[in-house]
Amino acid sequence: MSPKAWFLYAVTVLIWGSTWLGITFQLGKVDPLVSVIYRFALATAVLFAWCRLRRAPLRLGLREHGFIALQGSCLFALNYWLIYHAELYLTSGIVAVLFATLSFMNMLNGRIFFGRPLSGRMLGGALCGVAGVGVLFWPEVQYLSLEDRAVKGALLALASTYVASLGNTVAGYNARFGWPVITGNAWGMLYGTLLLCGIAFAKGAHFAYPHELSYSLSLLYLALFGSVFAFGAYLRLIALVGPDRAGYSSTLTPVVALLMSTVFEDYHWGKIAIVGLALILVGNVLVLRGRR
Repeated sequence: MSPKAWFLYAVTVLIWGSTWLGITFQLGKVDPLVSVIYRFALATAVLFAWCRLRRAPLRLGLREHGFIALQGSCLFALNYWLIYHAELYLTSGIVAVLFATLSFMNMLNGRIFFGRPLSGRMLGGALCGVAGVGVLFWPEVQYLSLEDRAVKGALLALASTYVASLGNTVAGYNARFGWPVITGNAWGMLYGTLLLCGIAFAKGAHFAYPHELSYSLSLLYLALFGSVFAFGAYLRLIALVGPDRAGYSSTLTPVVALLMSTVFEDYHWGKIAIVGLALILVGNVLVLRGRR
């Protein structure tokens, strides 16, 4: 990959890996769906203000709005709603293992919708990465019980992953239109936020705002860095290297999250975790150096 692509990949992994810690300050205060709405509503306002400041084009055709709405619904709405519901039944570690299959789903959708060949090297790297995430969270994996709640959570997590993969696929197609990424993200987050609001009103969710400083600071970080900057870097990365390799970042973000936990939450690395980290790094080399 080009130096620019490596930089965008690093930004995506580092920011999204750190958001796992930020999300912990959002839980237990209000309905998680409402917190996600606050996050993307704030990010949408920032993006439209930035577009005005930079005089970025905002006018799109009806067909283009349709594709942007589809991208926003998948990337900024449905997948987050499903993943939060999955964590009601499964631990975050199990969800991270299941979400790591994003790289496989991106390759599959690339084959279905664009006819991209499936590289054996990249498939091997994706398998290595998913296995590494599984080993990294082995203490949670080995105690997973295949009861109804666990199966329901797994299905929700896999559904979220596939919806995110569809969003990646649409984003790869939308890159052909040549819009600035900031324009697509502004409209996409607006459509995604409106969809989440519709779901929240249908569920009868209570819109309250906690007054704790930790909630407000984490919301600002998740909206500005986790949404505006990270999604800007990620969607630009999709345009440069394709959804399959960009989506492989899902295997490395849990590593960053655990590194953050080591510093702030006294997480201790054992031999199994180190083996899992090694598998993930090997998978990164295979996927990112594989043929596009």
